[in-house]
Amino acid sequence: MISCLVEYQIDRTREVQFERFCQLWLELTPKFGGVHHGYFLPSDGPSDRALALFSFDSLAEYERYRVEAATDEQVIAANRLRDTEAGVIRWDRSFFRPLLP
Repeated sequence: MISCLVEYQIDRTREVQFERFCQLWLELTPKFGGVHHGYFLPSDGPSDRALALFSFDSLAEYERYRVEAATDEQVIAANRLRDTEAGVIRWDRSFFRPLLP
């Protein structure tokens, strides 16, 4: 299994639009064989950080998803929302190998 942690810096005045973007990906990730573990949004205080965590069975499955998603109309629309309306200032991906009980 490989898990991807995405860290976002967001414009807090656009949280509603960012949540709309998140909802799209909560539905899209399973379409490509992944498991979305959720988004973690700022709650209290001035934080402008949000997190997303999702997993695929293997790095090969993740790479397959990336290829398939690149031409998917719903993915293109979701990413357009991220880039234009959702208030995402920057984002960064990190990959992890979970150690589970």
